[in-house]
Amino acid sequence: MNDDQPSIADIPNDVPTSARAYGWLLGGKDNYEVDRQFIRGQLEHHPAGLDITRQNRLFLYRAVRYLTAEAGIRQFIDMGCGLPTDANVHQVARQFAPDARVVYVDIDPIVLAHGRALLAGDAATTVITADMRDQDAVLEHEDVKRLIDFSEPVATLFLSVGHHLPDADDPKRILHAVMDRAAPGSHLTFSQVACDDPVRSAEMTAQVTGAGIPWQTRTPGEIDALLADFDPVEPGLCNLVDWRPMDLQPPLAPVPEELRRYEGASKLDTGIYEYGGVVRKR
Repeated sequence: MNDDQPSIADIPNDVPTSARAYGWLLGGKDNYEVDRQFIRGQLEHHPAGLDITRQNRLFLYRAVRYLTAEAGIRQFIDMGCGLPTDANVHQVARQFAPDARVVYVDIDPIVLAHGRALLAGDAATTVITADMRDQDAVLEHEDVKRLIDFSEPVATLFLSVGHHLPDADDPKRILHAVMDRAAPGSHLTFSQVACDDPVRSAEMTAQVTGAGIPWQTRTPGEIDALLADFDPVEPGLCNLVDWRPMDLQPPLAPVPEELRRYEGASKLDTGIYEYGGVVRKR
């Protein structure tokens, strides 16, 4: 790994970050009060947020299982990976393909610090600090060049980060960067918060953006348009709870006690959910 990376001293603790906030919803402990305050406020307005965050993490397992066991993928780039938690991409992939190689990418320096600790001595997996919006910097990183062979199929993961790519960032360009370079048989996995109601969608976008986190809630149709150049893997793009559900899969860490009152809220508030799936290069 490169040592020319931001240090812990660079970690902002006066504004929330998506990696730390997301990690708390998954039962993680590496967060600050500003992150917890942000989540409390969001759940008061959108209580389904706890469930859909955790549903997305469960989807990760099913998607990576498909990519390794059925699609034969052996190399992964996880964009906006967030803090390490249970069932990380390399751990899931190696259940089905022990030779899997993984590059984790995140802009938050704390992800680098914890990723290095987790991956010490693992030559086939690395974490880099980079902005997923700057795909040139990601693809030119020495660790990406070391681990990813674009003459072979590769899977790019944008899991629960599509909402951090507003239209001003040209998300189609970002989603195409690896796929345009990758070999036939390559796949892209994508998910983000969706809302059928344009008024609620705009409200959520304004609230999260106002807290200092780039955000754009989209309708399912808008998400479909972002991925229109790729072929969906069955059952297609959908609410993630409907993407190849399994009767049994590894459980997540327990919900933080303070947030347990929000469990199950997605069954009552069905207008906001996590939407996405797996698509393949044509």
